[in-house]
Amino acid sequence: MDWKNIYRGFLMGASDVIPGVSGGTIALLLGIYDQLIAAINGFLSKEWKKHLSFLIPLAIGVGGAILSLSKIINWLLANYPGPLKFFFLGLILGVLPYLFYQAEVKTTFRMQHYLLLIIGTVLIASIAFLDTSSGAIIESRSFSTYIFLFFSGILGSAAMILPGISGSMILLVIGVYSTVIDAVDHLYFDVLFVTGAGIVIGLLVMSRLIRFFLERFHTGTFACVIGFVIGSLFIVYPGWPTSTTYVMISVVTFALGLLVAYILGKVEYKE
Repeated sequence: MDWKNIYRGFLMGASDVIPGVSGGTIALLLGIYDQLIAAINGFLSKEWKKHLSFLIPLAIGVGGAILSLSKIINWLLANYPGPLKFFFLGLILGVLPYLFYQAEVKTTFRMQHYLLLIIGTVLIASIAFLDTSSGAIIESRSFSTYIFLFFSGILGSAAMILPGISGSMILLVIGVYSTVIDAVDHLYFDVLFVTGAGIVIGLLVMSRLIRFFLERFHTGTFACVIGFVIGSLFIVYPGWPTSTTYVMISVVTFALGLLVAYILGKVEYKE
């Protein structure tokens, strides 16, 4: 078992709770994204035991973060949304140098790749203009509700594994984010099971698509990924604080996010 994946999964899970922040982005920063895609794809292969040694600790970390941090992060989002989002803004910005390094932008990018980068940026940034106000908790538990939650899980997880695209933001846009977080807080196992089943299927399907594009169109795929990550900055950006106190706190949390990205990048890429 790769037990270091528990802390990696914890970081990914913590980021996935925040609308606008992608667990896939954190996986890139930690240098495990390619291995993550390979492990999810290999889960249904003959070598599934080998991949489980990677996935189980990661899943423990992700699940632990979601269960333990969902209330804290939601409290911070309710009371200190600006400083929290500035922290993740710094974290995402800190990821970009590692992405440019991995993609070898200076030597591999051509005009079409920069065009893909711009398209990816615009596509993700446009999500910031979508209406996310219809997020009331779904109280009814009809068959159609479960079907809706199941397919929401598929869409959310498909976004979750793509760097720059936030699964939480997709759930927010669809209108089920509050319902899922409430189910996590109160352990409504019916909602968690149905949504979780959709998440598993979404991960399996999307990981195969990503592996296909990484193998066939590696540079173009990285160009899109970088664009997705840049575009997510527009989603996370909460606006400039109005009070001097909040400006100072936000500057500190932003710098802390940059520092965390730098430290994680140094530790992981050094290995």
